[in-house]
Amino acid sequence: MTIVEKILARASGLPSVKAGDVVEPKVDLAMSHENAALVINQFLEIYQGTPLPPKIWDPSRVAVIFDHRVPAESSKTASNQKKVRDFVGVQGVGKFHDIRGDVGGICHQILPENGYVRPGYVVVGTDSHTTSHGALGAFAFGIGATEMATVWALGSVLNVEVPTTIKVVVKGRFKKFVGPKDLILHLIGKISAQGANFKVLEFHGETISKMSTSGRLVLCNMSVEAGATAGIVPADEETARYLREEAGVTGPIEPVLPDADAAYESVIEINVSKLQPQIACPHTVDNVKPIDQVAGKRVNQIVIGSCTNGRLDDLAIAAKILKGQKVAQGTRMLIFPASAKIFRQALGKGYVGVFMQAGAVVMNSGCGPCLGIHEGALGDGEAALSTTNRNFKGRMGNPNSEVYLCSPAVAAASAITGVITNPRKK
Repeated sequence: MTIVEKILARASGLPSVKAGDVVEPKVDLAMSHENAALVINQFLEIYQGTPLPPKIWDPSRVAVIFDHRVPAESSKTASNQKKVRDFVGVQGVGKFHDIRGDVGGICHQILPENGYVRPGYVVVGTDSHTTSHGALGAFAFGIGATEMATVWALGSVLNVEVPTTIKVVVKGRFKKFVGPKDLILHLIGKISAQGANFKVLEFHGETISKMSTSGRLVLCNMSVEAGATAGIVPADEETARYLREEAGVTGPIEPVLPDADAAYESVIEINVSKLQPQIACPHTVDNVKPIDQVAGKRVNQIVIGSCTNGRLDDLAIAAKILKGQKVAQGTRMLIFPASAKIFRQALGKGYVGVFMQAGAVVMNSGCGPCLGIHEGALGDGEAALSTTNRNFKGRMGNPNSEVYLCSPAVAAASAITGVITNPRKK
């Protein structure tokens, strides 16, 4: 069996499963953000007309994180957030992260950095980028509000078809200023935005073994942009190190590994040794080109952050490039760390000062600029270069603008020049 087949077999109480089987796995962690307000409506409907009081099956396994519209930008959002606060208080949800400067942040960073995800877990979230948590050896995937209401009531996901798995084997050493974001953009460009529809991308190879958990989160985060149900990295020594040293986990860590004769739908091999910085051009994530093909494109706004590239190593790369430099006139630069913890770490290391001296605006942790629903929307005819994960029309708040996706190194180098710039040639 593959990793995901093993995880689903365990969670479903079965000795084995195979691709195409339909199972009802028990959930180890169920996550929502502000859309928990929608889940609450569906959850309460389940109990209408019954004598049973609405009760989450296991509040210790539910996480709710405010991150999409923080602080609230409207009375409607504020009222929905109040509704969720009241509900989690009544239900006793322990993993609740409100809008705070000590424990707040983007949901896909909060879960790993707090040790909420472990290898072998079944993790569901009402957000498509729940795939991020496969970086820790979990089967993590997005579901809708109605499905989540059922999970809250029963503790299981109904009618899950066991997906087939594509094995991605990565070898070679990255060049300077080339990294995991360039790898996943290259892969999506190679197989297309539908190339892994309803499948799992399982990452292997020497490059993955040497990659930090931060980098693995990038790969699994964007696996959904190739249509994948999930991305997953086999848990190893790096997984254990991260969970022990950075997430403070003291309990057992039990990796789930694929069998030597696991059946894969296909195998994709990539050598990153010659990989150049990659750019996903408007208006699809699979419209990927080597940077030299789009270098010189004028950009009005640079964005560094998000659940894809807002971690400390991302900010470190950007600070190294920006130190002593200035953001080009006519170009705006927004930086939003992935969590309050990362924000504090960046403050301590002097990165925030570097960014501000360069002319960047450093924002609180949240998803607003990535979605274009809260902060940093684009004007008509403007172009943005962003370390986020999607670039379809209107993604950053305006269908009459363009979004290009890149790594933190490319974003930082381009902020200085005001045009898309290869950091290897700057």
